[in-house]
Amino acid sequence: MLGSQLQSQSQLMSSSTSHVQGQEEEIPRPQTAFQLRQLLVTCADLISQSDYSAAKRLLSILSSNSSPCGDSIERLVYQFVRALSLRLDRHGIPTSTAPAPAPRVFNINNIVNTSPPPCGTNNKMLKNYDSDQETLRSCYLSLNQITPFIRFSHLTANQAILEAVQGGQQAIHIIDFDIMHGVQWPPLMQALADRPNNTLHHPPMLRITGTGHDLNILHRTGDRLLKFAQSLGLRFQFHPLLLLNNDPTSLALYLPSAITLLPDEALAVNCVLYLHRFLKDHSRELLLFLHKIKALNPRVVTVAEREANHNQPLFLQRFLEALDHYKALFDSLEATLPPKNRERLAVEQIWFGREIMDIVAAEGEGRRERHQKFETWEMMLKSVGFNKVPLSPFALSQAKLLLRLHYPSEGYQLQTLKNAFFLGWQNHSLFSISSWH
Repeated sequence: MLGSQLQSQSQLMSSSTSHVQGQEEEIPRPQTAFQLRQLLVTCADLISQSDYSAAKRLLSILSSNSSPCGDSIERLVYQFVRALSLRLDRHGIPTSTAPAPAPRVFNINNIVNTSPPPCGTNNKMLKNYDSDQETLRSCYLSLNQITPFIRFSHLTANQAILEAVQGGQQAIHIIDFDIMHGVQWPPLMQALADRPNNTLHHPPMLRITGTGHDLNILHRTGDRLLKFAQSLGLRFQFHPLLLLNNDPTSLALYLPSAITLLPDEALAVNCVLYLHRFLKDHSRELLLFLHKIKALNPRVVTVAEREANHNQPLFLQRFLEALDHYKALFDSLEATLPPKNRERLAVEQIWFGREIMDIVAAEGEGRRERHQKFETWEMMLKSVGFNKVPLSPFALSQAKLLLRLHYPSEGYQLQTLKNAFFLGWQNHSLFSISSWH
């Protein structure tokens, strides 16, 4: 079996090379996931060498072997073909791999019958696709339900915050950077409301400052959290903090003056899937932001990020890292959800598809999905004076219970390394979370 795979790989690679050299041999039709992956890598390599005509030919073959509704490798190839086609389009090389034109507004209820934006679309169309906030919000909620990664991050961060502000604290202030729907906070609010059952203290006053780029969304999120707090009898205030031009780096310029801190309240800072947005081809804005956070003297800072290096300056290295990362994500969805599950298709085509487009097709300051591995965050946080707070055994038991009750698959693996938690699929770490002081 291994010998036949190696022989097939050799055949594919030699055929690709012969085409580059101008020969007329046909590339054999790929038959295995391994062969499809090798063709994707070869195509990316050709693009990195500016051999666009050969890359275009490979994309045509890959496109005919991909589908948004096929198995995990076919769906993965479909997304990367779209991204590579867009990258070729940026170089003025139109491709014929695009699916039929489709509406730019997507709905989860008809996602099976609706194609994503065409592969050959331009950056303007991508921005329109990206600006459909209602669809992105729906996909975020679906992602939160069908995968454990966001719920795992929220649950572990909440436990770190609760342990940092033990009973007896009269007021707690949480700054949540990019609060979105605020789905992280009802469980923490419930835990705070339940504390009097075990202590002599009343529940503390809870204030949440939530950042975002849409004031209406922030107000709706605050209203939902306020209603939930009232149902618990919990004293609560919400403060929206609007980001200028959807630019997180602008926040570093006016912290801490934009944050109202009150005496005798314990401050917690929550950065779930947020810090990577500060990275460009340098880390100046991120370090400035971390220095400003340190100056606020928080009791705890929680950090959750993707466990991947999508900030590589060289395209081919970034492509390889992204291919392995998203393959593990697509494999996990394949193993845990039924075929043609609507929510899975929406998450893959819109949420992950948008990320893959950015990582593969964008360059320079336009790239936003600049994920880094845990070692990078650890180094940067330590460089500005933060110390790691070990996550507790109880937090670990909660995370294990979450996986066992809601995502019962042996493929998900939870590890504790360097006093942080790592959640992944089949020995491939995908997300990390840590706590700092």
